[in-house]
Amino acid sequence: MLEQIFILLIALIALVWSADKFVFGASSLARNLGISPMIIGLTIVAMGSSAPEMMVAATASMQGNPDTAIGNAIGSNITNIAMVLGLTALLQPLTVSSQTIKREIPLILAVTALGYWLLIDNNLSFIDGIILMSGFAIYIIALLVITLKQTQGKPSDDPLIIEAEQDVAPAVSMKLSLLWLGVGIILLPLSASFLVDSSVFIAKEFGISDLVIGLTIIAIGTSLPELAASIMSIIKKEDDLALGNIIGSNIFNILAVLPIAGLITPGDIDPSAASRDAPYMLGVTLLLFILCFSRRFGAFRITRAKGALLLLSFIAYQVLLFSQLS
Repeated sequence: MLEQIFILLIALIALVWSADKFVFGASSLARNLGISPMIIGLTIVAMGSSAPEMMVAATASMQGNPDTAIGNAIGSNITNIAMVLGLTALLQPLTVSSQTIKREIPLILAVTALGYWLLIDNNLSFIDGIILMSGFAIYIIALLVITLKQTQGKPSDDPLIIEAEQDVAPAVSMKLSLLWLGVGIILLPLSASFLVDSSVFIAKEFGISDLVIGLTIIAIGTSLPELAASIMSIIKKEDDLALGNIIGSNIFNILAVLPIAGLITPGDIDPSAASRDAPYMLGVTLLLFILCFSRRFGAFRITRAKGALLLLSFIAYQVLLFSQLS
């Protein structure tokens, strides 16, 4: 058991590290090919924080554990809002003025409701996967089109866009870019495989379902990049980016991570995902929506009190999960 726990921790560290190197290599390669930092920041860098969840979902589904993949997507969204954003706001209250974020907060609520609606029949079909993946493609295209129209060749005045551009690392040589990209491509699936194997072993030893292991250990672990990014954002006084990273990651988790299970292993899911976890995810997202509409000078304001409320909702969810195991 101790050996499997050690493997899980090492695999988790390797997963997060390789995702970071993959994003760095891909971003640098894109800059060398002449793609603008704005587009890189809104696509490659934004999707990079969800790379661990996507790889875990694909690996778990291919190994016949789709509930782990579904649990990871749902659990990561709950963790991002309730734990990551809650802790971030406790450390430093957030004042957000980005028009992009104001547009995406209602969108994340709608996307989460869609994910819940597709799971409510206790089945995630191939068609469900296609619907969600199509939504992901539409979202990325719409985001780029709207942003490019707003800028029209001139620098953007949206704080999120400015911060996303600044967050793109400087390009390195083409050879080094390909090297780091290759490291990420090799280590991401390898570390994900070890992570899923050890998680399933531990879950069986403790009598925990695949769904719960995805909702807890894996979800919290794969949300560490969001936590690190949010803390770095408030240190740099980039409040918009701190919230933007979480909203973007949650949209990706619903539209790009959740459907992986349906595309690879379509079929019935653990009923608890539809009756307990997806409704809680929707409830936490609705809570964020409500909290963000407390405005000051036209900006969204997430105070320490609101951060404490979000963190309490995360603790309550963990209590709910583990009380049902006993």
